[in-house]
Amino acid sequence: MKKFLLALTVVLLVALQSVAACTIFAVSKGATADGITITSHTCDSTSDDLRLWVIPSFEAGDRDLVLDGRAGADYSKFPEVKDYGKNGMVLGTLNYDKPTNQYLHAMYSFINDKGVSCNESTCWYWSYTEQDQKLQDAFAKEEGIVDCYMIQDYALETSSTAREAVEKMGALVEEYGWYGTNSCECVCVADGNEAWVVEFYGGRIWVAVRVPEGAVFVCANRARINHFDFDDPENYLCTPDIREWAIDNGLWDGKSDFIPCRIFCPRSDAYSVNREWSALMQLQPSLNLDRLDPDHDLNWPLFAYPEEPVTVDTIYKISSSNYEGTEIDVTKTIEAGAFGNPLNSNNTLRTINCYRCTYIEIAAVDATLPEEARCLAYFGWGAPNTTYLTPVFASQKTLPDFFGRGLRSEYDPNSGWWLSEVVQMQAQRNFRAAIEDIKAVRDPKMATVYEQTKVAQQIAASMIEVGMKDQAVDYLTAYANTTANDWFKTWQKLSNALETKYALGNVNMSVPKEPDAWKAVKDQIVE
Repeated sequence: MKKFLLALTVVLLVALQSVAACTIFAVSKGATADGITITSHTCDSTSDDLRLWVIPSFEAGDRDLVLDGRAGADYSKFPEVKDYGKNGMVLGTLNYDKPTNQYLHAMYSFINDKGVSCNESTCWYWSYTEQDQKLQDAFAKEEGIVDCYMIQDYALETSSTAREAVEKMGALVEEYGWYGTNSCECVCVADGNEAWVVEFYGGRIWVAVRVPEGAVFVCANRARINHFDFDDPENYLCTPDIREWAIDNGLWDGKSDFIPCRIFCPRSDAYSVNREWSALMQLQPSLNLDRLDPDHDLNWPLFAYPEEPVTVDTIYKISSSNYEGTEIDVTKTIEAGAFGNPLNSNNTLRTINCYRCTYIEIAAVDATLPEEARCLAYFGWGAPNTTYLTPVFASQKTLPDFFGRGLRSEYDPNSGWWLSEVVQMQAQRNFRAAIEDIKAVRDPKMATVYEQTKVAQQIAASMIEVGMKDQAVDYLTAYANTTANDWFKTWQKLSNALETKYALGNVNMSVPKEPDAWKAVKDQIVE
């Protein structure tokens, strides 16, 4: 029986990892080098859709409330053509009293043309304890029809600020209920001025906290809101009767501290904790957190206060982390092999940088700019450390064709995801050498793109100030698409170079020398 339960646990863990494995950040403008807000998302899965589309504004009126409307769904002509995929179900109707915002739609939609951005990380509890069973029973009585895909679409379609988005998402959940009884979602929302964290637990229950100025929040697949102040509605929001509901369902005694993450979605394991520990320590080393602290959900701060100003590249580099320089450095494990490959399914430690990452997206919103110029995100496919970031604007009119191409079941050399996937796989043959080849091509170019994008935003802002809004949007569209097309060509050349250099696992057709450290590891295995 024990062996059966252990095997079942492993199967469930693998299954959950394939559908719920994202790491997200929310950065207040006071913590950044440029006075912007940043949110980010590594969408990690073996089944998520690969494509990115611009969803244009549509007129006031009815809008389908869709459950699970993503897998294989084609939103290229939405809303004229409503293709919700093989699993999508229309379970209700929302009525909009004004035209919607335009936004960028991926597996999870992430920014609109007002500059509101949002990202998610799925959280769950294991149903092992009495508290877990009480949660499942309580949420089952009020299971609803709103999922995270729909709620982010809805927020971006209807909201002009982060707080408005949080309030509208909360109201939607209170009206229609959250779908699912043993998982919740942590969603980061920002608008250039404020950043928020909101957790949807199940039923009608949700809480939200504003990220303090100068602070950064990180979540890795577990609920993290460990403090709530009911006397501060400017910075804390929630379901109105949340305390009474928790008491009525036997989840809280009404006397002890009200700790949302422990009451509504308790979970503690290395799968989540290692990633959060790594991110917090990279942002604020002086925290000196104990990675193995059993009470980390309370002893660790909800927010880090970075010791250096944060940039998009800061978040990108943390998202590319494999715990290098720590006692759990994944590039130095047996599973990583002779050449330190962290991008394989055999790794026993979950890293922020993940081999099954569908895409990484980092929104960077500058509220001092006009809306059409502020709604910026950087986007790249595949594992963060083997891909690139290219700018996209929620205001732009079109995207290059390769953004909207690609299915996991069919190789497509003209798909942005497939090209990045090929480079990622090529890098695994001799990762230690290949990653340096990738960095040599990518890093100088990305540094240039960061600076060029700031200039492009300023040019567009100047055009808007003199009444040339349409021309400014045309300019940003042309700039973003030219940059993306150039990246695609650069990655094609890089792919060809990697294929040639590392063919058959060799280096320029010479058998690479095994590092001495790996020989020692092999000797230990033999012994």
